[in-house]
Amino acid sequence: MGTRVRGWRWRRNPLRRRSDVVEAWTVLAVAVLLFVGAPLLGAAAAWWAHDEARATAARQQAERHRVRAEVIGRTPDRLPSVQAGGRHSYRATVRWTDPDGAVRTTASRVPAGTRHGEVVEVWLDSRGRGVPPPADGSAVWQHSVTMGVCATAGTVATVLLAHSGVRRVALRHRLAEWEREWARTEPRWTHRRA
Repeated sequence: MGTRVRGWRWRRNPLRRRSDVVEAWTVLAVAVLLFVGAPLLGAAAAWWAHDEARATAARQQAERHRVRAEVIGRTPDRLPSVQAGGRHSYRATVRWTDPDGAVRTTASRVPAGTRHGEVVEVWLDSRGRGVPPPADGSAVWQHSVTMGVCATAGTVATVLLAHSGVRRVALRHRLAEWEREWARTEPRWTHRRA
C-alpha cells in the first residue's frame, strides 16, 4: 500500500530535485492561466469582437437600404444547394423605382419559390447593387460569443501544450539528475571493487 504525500515538491527534503520545483511552479502557473487567464482573455476577445461587430453593423445599416422590387428575371425551377440565412434563396433580376422616379434593375437574392412578377423586399447598397441585409443584434452577439469561446479554447490549448512540453523537459532533467546521483551512490551500496 502506498500513500500519497501532497505538496512534497514545495517542502524541503533530500529527495526533491530542481526539476520537481520547476514542475510544481509550472502546475501553479498552469492552474492560474487556465482558471483566470483563459476566461479573462476570452472575455476581452468577446468584448473587442462585440465592439467591432456593432461598428460593422452600424456601418451596414447606414450604407444599405431596403426597397420593394418586382422580380423580372427568370427564376430557377429547382432549389439551390446554398442556403442564405437558414432559408433557400437564389439570384434573380429585380426592378424598382427610385424616390426620384428613375426605374432601376439589378441582380439580387430573392427567397426560393418567388415567381416572375412577384414583389419582394431586397437590400441595396449606395450604388444600387443587391447585398445581404445588414447584421442584426443576434448576429453581433453570435459573433462575439464565438470569438470569446475560440479565444478561450485557443488559450487553454496553448497552455496545456506548453505544460506538456515543460513536463517532458522536467522529466528528462529529473532522470538525468537521478542518473548522476545513482552514479555517485551506487558504488557505496554495492561495495564494488576494481
